[in-house]
Amino acid sequence: MKRAPHWDLARLVYEPMQVADLADVVAVEQSVYPHPWTRTNFADSLKNGYQAWVLRNPARELLGYFLVMGVVDEAHLLNVAVAAPWQGQGLGRFLLNQAAACARGLGMESMLLEVRPSNVRALEIYRRYGFTEIGRRKGYYPAANGTREDAIVMRIGL
Repeated sequence: MKRAPHWDLARLVYEPMQVADLADVVAVEQSVYPHPWTRTNFADSLKNGYQAWVLRNPARELLGYFLVMGVVDEAHLLNVAVAAPWQGQGLGRFLLNQAAACARGLGMESMLLEVRPSNVRALEIYRRYGFTEIGRRKGYYPAANGTREDAIVMRIGL
């Protein structure tokens, strides 16, 4: 089992996502998801004023990012990812903590997300974090060979 390093969070750079970050964000997105968001998806999210944050190490390598949209009293975690070389080291939990803090800062009472049933690792992380399954969206995600995959909808109170 890989041991998570002790991160000196004071040395990590956590800042709002900017258009200048999109090349790095899209590169990570394409490397970790089978059906990644496009640059346009990210640019539109920034244009719409969604909470979008990046996490970089002192060498300015992109470690991860997340995007949150507030809707009335509930936040929607649109996207969260940790770059492949840095997975399994506690950064996903850090990003979930930050996403929850953003949502609370917007006055949200809960946060929901969708996740593929085939993304077993993410499901485990979300469950350990405290998210519970509240439903399914049939055929939500594109899948291999032109098929579709359901989404598990999960929520956590803030």
